[in-house]
Amino acid sequence: MQLNRSYRSYKALRMTISRKYSIRRTATGLGYFALEPIPKGKRIIEYTGPLISNDEVDKRSGKYFFEVNSRWSIDGSPRSNIARYINHSCRPNAEALISDRRVWIWSRRNIKVGEEITYDYGKDYFEDIIKPIGCRCAKCASRPST
Repeated sequence: MQLNRSYRSYKALRMTISRKYSIRRTATGLGYFALEPIPKGKRIIEYTGPLISNDEVDKRSGKYFFEVNSRWSIDGSPRSNIARYINHSCRPNAEALISDRRVWIWSRRNIKVGEEITYDYGKDYFEDIIKPIGCRCAKCASRPST
């Protein structure tokens, strides 16, 4: 009986999440979109995954590592981490806030229905990963070519 109740709770949670947000194709891959208005200052989602040492991050390849402090990072690569679909933007509508060893994504402003949720991945990630191939966020993609 307990297993059945837990499954129903999980299914209800999954249905709630799927009604509030959707994953869609974007110019940069897959993106995380709002299906209902999100007010400024609302906690949207947690960036989840196994906690691993930064020494271990240096030994692995991947792009879903989120450093939470000088010793630890979250390996956000499991597909259960829906927050991994939130793309970088140079003009983000959300921000990542670290609390202890957890990462939460919060809205920085009101987000409209159908709008992609984005945050700034930070200087190091931008310089090492994004800049060499060119930023394709909405702000940078709309710039006139020089």
